[in-house]
Amino acid sequence: MTTAAIIVAAGRGTRAGEGEPKQWRQLRGRTVLEHTVDAFRSLGRIVLVIHPEDMERALHLFGGTVTMVEGGADRTGSVRNALEALAGSEVMRVLIHDGARPLVRPDLIARVLEALERNPAAAPALAVTDALWRGTASGPKGHRVAGTQSREGLFRAQTPQGFRFDAILGAHRAFPESAADDVEIARKAGLDVAIVAGDEDNLKITYAQDFQRAERILRTDMDVRLGNGYDVHAFCEGESVILCGVEIPHDKALLGHSDADVGMHALTDAIYGAMAEGDIGRHFPPSDPQWKGAPSDIFLRHAADLARERGFRIANADVTLICERPKVGPHAAKMMEALAAIMGVDPARVSVKATTSEKLGFTGREEGIAAIATATLIAD
Repeated sequence: MTTAAIIVAAGRGTRAGEGEPKQWRQLRGRTVLEHTVDAFRSLGRIVLVIHPEDMERALHLFGGTVTMVEGGADRTGSVRNALEALAGSEVMRVLIHDGARPLVRPDLIARVLEALERNPAAAPALAVTDALWRGTASGPKGHRVAGTQSREGLFRAQTPQGFRFDAILGAHRAFPESAADDVEIARKAGLDVAIVAGDEDNLKITYAQDFQRAERILRTDMDVRLGNGYDVHAFCEGESVILCGVEIPHDKALLGHSDADVGMHALTDAIYGAMAEGDIGRHFPPSDPQWKGAPSDIFLRHAADLARERGFRIANADVTLICERPKVGPHAAKMMEALAAIMGVDPARVSVKATTSEKLGFTGREEGIAAIATATLIAD
């Protein structure tokens, strides 16, 4: 069943204080909206509702990966514009989410989708647990308690709110007036809305102080990825080998489609692996003649750049070269500097070392060189 996400980000967010709209402010080195969009990448189809003044910026960040729609006069109008953009498509379910909720977790999205299997609409919420007061209008001495309110059956609404697509599209067309959220529109149309468990950390950034809370949550909800890489190349006739970006004189060369830098190939695959992005062959097919004899720094730089685009930083990289000869130790420091420069990281985060196989196997017989590598990526 095809599902699309609508992310509403056309507001101006004046309550968040001075500066640009909250969805465009930085949160741990990336915009709030980038965090939000990434949370829904697995769905495949995303419709991003943007203020006309922000369209150029949004195209720069998300162009080609999401569908852009201009916002309406209010939130209801913005959602309706996105729904109409999906009308006539194969979409069967839709999740509607606030662009200023960047911390939504995969398990919450999964709960909403699971509830949609049995209901025409579902939305996350948190039961109200605090005592509730009714207050007077603000006067010279501020607000005053005017009474109490039972919290029984009361919930704090969150997003994403999920719907069968045809049902919510019909509801919006039938009730074009403004509403607090899409659950209100759905209920006016008679749709039964299931409540699923929300998440306290799925906050909607509204006020300036909410950015500090979001930063704290991101620090404790760290996404750490580990990747491993392995490569081997046979010796052939030649006068030098290239290992981890350093050319070393030798009585043989390494055979390969590119420059056969076995260490750099293993490290590149480790970075791709940490992102579940396959290996070098997926991104640079050996069947493509343009990569014949290519320097391996092209591959490693692409992997490192892709990691940054996905919001990761390379925390460390460790390469072990397995060979009898040439001796790696005298060149290790230079290799670490070369790899660090290509990846754009501090050399102190890169390790290159070597071992032998005690004369055993193909490396022990000096038929080639093997390399294993590990890379750690941390989401910024």
